[in-house]
Amino acid sequence: MSADLAADGPRKVSRVILLDPEDRILLLHGFEPGDPAVGWWFTPGGGLEGGESRAQAALRELAEETGITEVELGPVLWHRYCSFPFDGRRWEQDEWYYLARTEQTRTEPQGLTELERRSVTGARWWTPEELLAARETVYPTRLAELLRTLLDDGPPATPVQLAPEIV
Repeated sequence: MSADLAADGPRKVSRVILLDPEDRILLLHGFEPGDPAVGWWFTPGGGLEGGESRAQAALRELAEETGITEVELGPVLWHRYCSFPFDGRRWEQDEWYYLARTEQTRTEPQGLTELERRSVTGARWWTPEELLAARETVYPTRLAELLRTLLDDGPPATPVQLAPEIV
């Protein structure tokens, strides 16, 4: 499916808020393929393929992008609509963020797409304090605050609708 706005709406995306036993969050570092100086950190995840469910997509994308397969997938935490330019086109996405936990902290991408190979430079585990102090761009933009609330209060009873992000 095209990453652009499809006839049936935005691209359906599953993302993973992956926490290790120390409550560190795993983020990937990416950049604009045409301008490597423009970089940001983001959660693992991507678009649904075929007839897979959102949960299946979350686990598949996590394995492809990080090599992490020993995961306990939890509830959907947040929903977000976003629209942004990337690699010469506009992407419009309906994103669901799943909570997941793992003890497997070594990352090794297993199935990056050609575009991901050109635009993802690695992964890093962040403490909540490091994320709060980060001066780099992180998506979603309120991730440090959202993570703190998650760790303090636990998962929400129903998924929280985040404000749209249109870049």
